[in-house]
Amino acid sequence: MDFILDIAAFLLQAIILLGVFLIAFAGVMAISQRRRGAGEEGSVEACSLNERFELQQEAIRSVAEDPVALKAREKDRKKEKKQKHKAAKQALKSQDGNEPARPRVFVLDFDGDMQASQVEQLREEVSAILPVASDADEVLLRLESGGGAVHGYGLAASQLVRLKDAGIKLTVSVDKVAASGGYMMACVADQIIAAPFAILGSIGVVAQIPNFHKLLKKNDIDFEMHTAGEYKRTLTFFGENTDKAREKFQSDIDDIHVLFKEFVATNRPVLAIDEVSTGEYWFGQRALEKNLADRLCTSDGFLLEHLEGSDLIEVRFRAKRNWQERLGMAAETAVERGFRRLLKSEQDQRYL
Repeated sequence: MDFILDIAAFLLQAIILLGVFLIAFAGVMAISQRRRGAGEEGSVEACSLNERFELQQEAIRSVAEDPVALKAREKDRKKEKKQKHKAAKQALKSQDGNEPARPRVFVLDFDGDMQASQVEQLREEVSAILPVASDADEVLLRLESGGGAVHGYGLAASQLVRLKDAGIKLTVSVDKVAASGGYMMACVADQIIAAPFAILGSIGVVAQIPNFHKLLKKNDIDFEMHTAGEYKRTLTFFGENTDKAREKFQSDIDDIHVLFKEFVATNRPVLAIDEVSTGEYWFGQRALEKNLADRLCTSDGFLLEHLEGSDLIEVRFRAKRNWQERLGMAAETAVERGFRRLLKSEQDQRYL
């Protein structure tokens, strides 16, 4: 009887795993179909960070301050707010409504993965900002990325170039990491700020390809590949790689590295590009000494510096996704995290 129950439990687990796999696969296919479309459905949302900071401060004061002093402060705050509103209204009239009463800081977020998949959201956000921003405004991009696919991060950097071409000041904030493709994006900025232990640099190119040819040969399995064009395929997963193919593959990587260096040097001429393009990375203070960053500051510190004199507006594009796509994205994220864990043993990481 126990044996039958064990078999039933095993079959139930197998059915559940199969169901989860099929649902995840359906989600991934749904995402793939959407990405082949003309664009993502969704909307751009904006919210005032000034109000958010103000509410946070009031929450603390309501507990920390004396009730009488708090009441007097609230009265003064309302009076000050009314005066500011009146002054802004008068300033707007005097400028015929052509310019905002106060400069604005538009705040964007980019949390990069291997494929730079958030570039679609970045594109929509930049397109929403460009028609309303003036040369008195600024964009703060809170960037976190360890890099990934060349074409994906190249497109992401190009979206930031659109802001520069429009004459809008761009600041990139690195609280944790902007390496490789992440730094390709960061170097476009007028100003790069970094936290003291943020990672910057890794201006280099890496490619890793497993080859199973010896395993197939050992098991008498033939593999055929037919191409037209001498270099249509160089290194392969299953075929026998030749020295000529390796040489061509290395040549392609070297060329990408040259293009990467030229892009960084053009956008950030203060760098000694040959010194910092070795593939190494540096932490905040050392990155500052290498001119990879302009000053040490967190994104929160930057926002607090501009809180009094600017309108802080967080802009975010939210795509509409059905449950299959959300599940597929979760599956993709899980697979990517697993892949990153496998690579950890080959990376020189530092832990405290």
